[in-house]
Amino acid sequence: MSKLVSLLASRKFWAALTALVLLVIKAYAPDFPLNETEVTNLVTVLAAYILGTAIEDAGRHNTGSGSAG
Repeated sequence: MSKLVSLLASRKFWAALTALVLLVIKAYAPDFPLNETEVTNLVTVLAAYILGTAIEDAGRHNTGSGSAG
């Protein structure tokens, strides 16, 4: 149960879900008020956000490793 709570609290999960919803809406509702370039740009921004958040999380987990740079 804690994995589900952890997933629902994850910023990466919500960003990925948002991107997926945008893609599905655009695929099934071609009259959606965003054109394909705008949807692509939004998904790209969300992917960059997910990557940035993952790097931040990895840095947070590696802080106590004792490695000095």
